[in-house]
Amino acid sequence: MNAHVNHDPQRPPSDDVVTPADVIQLNISQVQARQILDSRGYPTIQVTLHLEGGGSVEAATPAGASTGAHEAVELRDGGGPFGGRGVRQAVAAAEGELATLLTGRSWPSLADLDAAMRELDGTETLSRLGGNTIVGLSMAAARGFAALDRIPLHTWIASQTHSLERLPVPHFNVLNGGAHASNDLVFQEFMIAPIGAGTFENALEWGAEIYHALAFRVKRQFGTAGLGDEGGFAPPIAQPEQALDLLIAAISDAGYTASTDQVAIALDPAANGFRADPGYELPRGAVSTDELLDYYVRLVDTYPIWSIEDGFAEDDIPGWVAQYSRLGDRIQLVGDDLYVTDPMRIAAGAADHLSNSVLIKPNQIGTVTQTFEAIRVARENGMTCMISHRSGETLDTFIADLAVGAGVGQIKSGAPARGERVGKYNRLAEIARSQAEVPYGLY
Repeated sequence: MNAHVNHDPQRPPSDDVVTPADVIQLNISQVQARQILDSRGYPTIQVTLHLEGGGSVEAATPAGASTGAHEAVELRDGGGPFGGRGVRQAVAAAEGELATLLTGRSWPSLADLDAAMRELDGTETLSRLGGNTIVGLSMAAARGFAALDRIPLHTWIASQTHSLERLPVPHFNVLNGGAHASNDLVFQEFMIAPIGAGTFENALEWGAEIYHALAFRVKRQFGTAGLGDEGGFAPPIAQPEQALDLLIAAISDAGYTASTDQVAIALDPAANGFRADPGYELPRGAVSTDELLDYYVRLVDTYPIWSIEDGFAEDDIPGWVAQYSRLGDRIQLVGDDLYVTDPMRIAAGAADHLSNSVLIKPNQIGTVTQTFEAIRVARENGMTCMISHRSGETLDTFIADLAVGAGVGQIKSGAPARGERVGKYNRLAEIARSQAEVPYGLY
């Protein structure tokens, strides 16, 4: 296990990394945007950039249900349709001020374009023009630069992040609780990670087979197999041990081995959701920070858990410090709400020994360039990274290319079910088929 946690997550770049030609510049002739529905039936924004000389690129922005206090702010309409969740103001911002900016000049780099959008917004959290607006435009522009360079998006990302491409271990969220489900399970995500699959194709096969074995068990035991927001099952259970026992049984039923080097388990308790200051509220009652940590240690001792994300609330710094001290040399400890993909927060967390890993979500920070910077800062501090979807997803597969191009070795995109989730996994399978030389695995 120590090799998973402490190993440098990125090898030095090779000499044959593709570097875009300096003369390539992105020229945008028109910006279009529209309101679409995300996977939860709420509005989000899709943007299209028309390029001078022909062709277009587009992107759709995801949205989170479980969000950190320091994330980029979405621009929502408030009042009226969709309970105030409409994004017509974001559409107007994309086709108005931002379109005037983007079509008014040639862009030599994505960094220049992203910086100009942030400057135009003028707020730290992109609240004026919307983090949801700006990240969509940034994602589409990244695709534009890759298209101009005539290389796949993942290869272009590798050139920008000075990374070796790698097919990531998928972390399938197969049991849902917390903000993603209507049951009494306070922990938000229970994931299976086919670390020992050897290839991405095998990993996808293992994940799907275990998912169906779990469906059979859940239906037989509870009479239903209702789903949470991310495609995982949401049976009427409350105790994490019940969920973990179901996973162990399903892994075995599918013919695989539950272990930290074969099919491992990853947790996202999302502790912000059951924070009850000064401690936490579990189904068995209120617990202190120290008692919650003791509980995590017992779970790690009992089950093949290799990773815990957001085990403590973002404001419980003593909890993070204590968790790192007791578990940091045993498992991966991932910060999500703690860092919100912010390079400065990641650097501070590394200095204070809060975690050894970072969750990466482009829409948390607002631009692709800042996402690259977050990965760089984590890497320089010896921290691993996991690329992540959001609970409100679209069919956009940008994060699949990001995971491969940045070479981080890990991605989570929900269960191996529902089109917006499997779209990312199918994109990874497509890359695996077309790029046979790209390795699979954790770092």
